[in-house]
Amino acid sequence: MKKLLVCIITASALLALNSTQTMATNPASVPVTEIKDTERADAMVKRLNEIDAMDKSAMSPLEKRALRKEVRAMKKEATQNGGGVYISVGAIIIILLLLIILL
Repeated sequence: MKKLLVCIITASALLALNSTQTMATNPASVPVTEIKDTERADAMVKRLNEIDAMDKSAMSPLEKRALRKEVRAMKKEATQNGGGVYISVGAIIIILLLLIILL
């Protein structure tokens, strides 16, 4: 009974705090910078695939070094543009504790 009550309270709290977006996205309303970023990302992926498909055994060490530098530069650019989602250790601990308590 107690566990059922906790589940009902949790479910009602989650449903009450749930917000939804009702506007439809229009492709014309996408900022130009996002379009340029996606085009650049597509070009980088295509170039990385080309580099991966190359026969590197016939290359000189200088050419290999230039390719490595190019790949590193693309990786650095991708991390600056993409950013990513980082979760701290404290947040993971709190999430785990909440899961243990609720379940």
